Amino acid sequence: MSTSITLNLPDQLYRRAQNLAQLINRDINDILIEAINLSFIQTEDLSRVDSLSDQEVIRLTQLEMEPNQDERLSQLLEQQQAGLLNDTERGELWSLMQIYQTLLLQKAQGLNEAVHRGLIQPLSS
Repeated sequence: MSTSITLNLPDQLYRRAQNLAQLINRDINDILIEAINLSFIQTEDLSRVDSLSDQEVIRLTQLEMEPNQDERLSQLLEQQQAGLLNDTERGELWSLMQIYQTLLLQKAQGLNEAVHRGLIQPLSS
């Protein structure tokens, strides 16, 4: 089931979504739906971190991409820099970047909570 709504997006946001959709050969509606969904998932995750056990919080601080995903992401980024990506690879790159960003956010949330609980020392620069 889905509900139709009308949104008034700032022009710059719409152009960014439109450019991404064209770049990875996907429908702009799908791009916007995924972006909104990811935003809500990340917000939900933020509110749940404080209810995790210490062991689960430490696990979050150690999150990394699967080695095969990390390797493929590196390959695709190199191909992108060389201007050699096809439409399928652009979609794959976008998906892997979403995974990377989600894991990075979860790791940051875990690190913040672990420091807050005194489980680890604050990271220094």
